Amino acid sequence: MCRNITTLRGLEPAATDEEITAAALQFVRKVTGVTKVSDATREPVERATAEVADIVTRLLDELPARRRPPTNVPPLRRPEVQARIAQRMKEREEHERMHELGIAHSH
Repeated sequence: MCRNITTLRGLEPAATDEEITAAALQFVRKVTGVTKVSDATREPVERATAEVADIVTRLLDELPARRRPPTNVPPLRRPEVQARIAQRMKEREEHERMHELGIAHSH
């Protein structure tokens, strides 16, 4: 199993849709060898990720409860990762705003 894929079964609180989708994307990237999604790979990767996420959601719902929760904190629940995600979102919003206003900037 890819070491970047987090164990989601037995989390308290239960795994979120975002955590399931992130794990599904890691799986799809691993099995396809697509390290960076491009225009050519975006649609099939997104479709496969959504399908895997649906399957994982159903599977987690059907499995019995774990006796012990996972020992590792999922990355999306770690404060430093949440801070990085928030920073990226802020930068992305600022970048999109520059496009909307027609402000010159670098990519």
